[in-house]
Amino acid sequence: MPTSPQYVIGLDFGTSSVRALLVDVATGREVAEAVRPFPRWDAGEFCDPDLNQFRQHPLDHLEGLTEVVREVVALVDDPAQIVALAVDATASTPGPVNEQGRALGLLPEFAAEPDALFILWKDHTAVAEAEEINQLARSWGGPDYTKYSGGVYSSEWFWSKITRITRHNERVVRAAHSWLEHCDWLTLELTGQPLAELKRSRCAAGHKAMWHPEWNGLPAEKFLTQLEPKLAGLRARLYEHTYPADEAAGSLSPEWAAKLGLRPETVVAVGTVDAHAGGVGAGITPYTLVKVMGTSTCDIVVVPPADLAGRPPIAGICGQVEGSVVPGLVGLEAGQSAFGDLLAWFEELLGWPLAAVLARAPSLSDKQREELRQEAEDNLLQLLTEAAQALPFTQSPVLALDWVNGRRTPDANHHLQGALRNLTMGSSAPEIFRALVEALCYGSRHILERFESEGVAIRQIIAIGGVAKKSDYLMQTLADVLGRRIVVAASEQVPALGAAMYAAVAAGCHPSVEAAQQAMGSGFLEAYTPDPARTAAYDARYAEYLAFGEFVEATTPGPDSPASPAVT
Repeated sequence: MPTSPQYVIGLDFGTSSVRALLVDVATGREVAEAVRPFPRWDAGEFCDPDLNQFRQHPLDHLEGLTEVVREVVALVDDPAQIVALAVDATASTPGPVNEQGRALGLLPEFAAEPDALFILWKDHTAVAEAEEINQLARSWGGPDYTKYSGGVYSSEWFWSKITRITRHNERVVRAAHSWLEHCDWLTLELTGQPLAELKRSRCAAGHKAMWHPEWNGLPAEKFLTQLEPKLAGLRARLYEHTYPADEAAGSLSPEWAAKLGLRPETVVAVGTVDAHAGGVGAGITPYTLVKVMGTSTCDIVVVPPADLAGRPPIAGICGQVEGSVVPGLVGLEAGQSAFGDLLAWFEELLGWPLAAVLARAPSLSDKQREELRQEAEDNLLQLLTEAAQALPFTQSPVLALDWVNGRRTPDANHHLQGALRNLTMGSSAPEIFRALVEALCYGSRHILERFESEGVAIRQIIAIGGVAKKSDYLMQTLADVLGRRIVVAASEQVPALGAAMYAAVAAGCHPSVEAAQQAMGSGFLEAYTPDPARTAAYDARYAEYLAFGEFVEATTPGPDSPASPAVT
């Protein structure tokens, strides 16, 4: 037995920042954490919201990684006490790499080319390509490769995005030897392995790239070249085998060990998706629904394989993959494309007039303008929340749809957009805010009901993420709409904690993910219990939400409609 503590580091790459969490493998004590924003992302570089284009520069990731790891390592007496680290990241966030596995965005000739960067999960420029994949999967004469992806392939995912870049940027295509999910690329960077030796993430492959053992891995070359002839040969430069996140991918390269202040012997686990790590960090067990609540949501469930044997795959979700979350269990994923993003949009909408007026106020100094703008930004959502809570419960006919980033589940459709109904001259900002909050909760209920209608009975709900921690109002509304008790995980960095648990198993500190959860789990901070009277009232309102959604979907132009706007 070691006489000094052993530590692991969980690295969590989110939409706008990276965080490192240093954890004691024996007790789960969170010794230190460090967070860094992505400066190029914060500045809006390489993104065009009007086109739903969202790209991230690999330098944001590598610079942030270096800073956060060095910060937590500095708090340890001996770097040898840190035995392993693991990376989780958003997905599907693929990027092109050259033959050496170098991200093209790190090469001078591609440093300012958006198509050579990482295509963030929320990038929806490939809606048309996703639709083509769905149509081809049903008609090409072979397996329906969407079978274990809920029967609908999304524009947020691996093949849609790669196909679009392949069609629209010949320069990138010629330079791209292969493509890597963000979590896989970071693992490759840290280990310095040859690209061909990289152990690819099972959760990213299975949930985002249509990988499945039933058809020996990725979709067939014939299918891919029917989709786009320029994809010829790419499958052979990708992978056949995938690995769960509790396995060791390798160890730190000497270069990265020196840069981070760690030993080259430090184990690096196989990469994983942030929401899946969040499920593990939250203490997921069979039939527990873990809601990862941030800019979007991911809803994660695990089920014993025997319980799904003989059943058709679950329709309309984001993947059904054995070993993607916990080895030996089938991981199921669903989610909403906008959650915190929807409320942030409304905040920005209301904040624009104030910023515009302040910019033209001659009586104010630049410092005063910035102070007032910042004060409004810091307080607007809280003021809206207080005003919404003060409204009579039965007041306001305003109803919203939460599809401002399209609909992820159930039944992905990224042609869809948000909508508001029943606005009048008396509709106020707090009423609209309340309608948006309720819409997010109705979208969550729609997902819960899909799981249960497909035979997956949800026994417990755990919430994690910034929204779950920051908004009592939203969480209580969610409990009321679902009619279910919701507990909130105590850790402030649950995905990073889950990554740390994977790292501990990969280093041999614990024999299994379940054992790591028992030893390192943070427990729960609080619980939200539904109000039966409000739940009954929300039942009727939820029925209106579903009917409104059906109307909007029926009248929304699809990819073949002449009214459908082109995406360039």
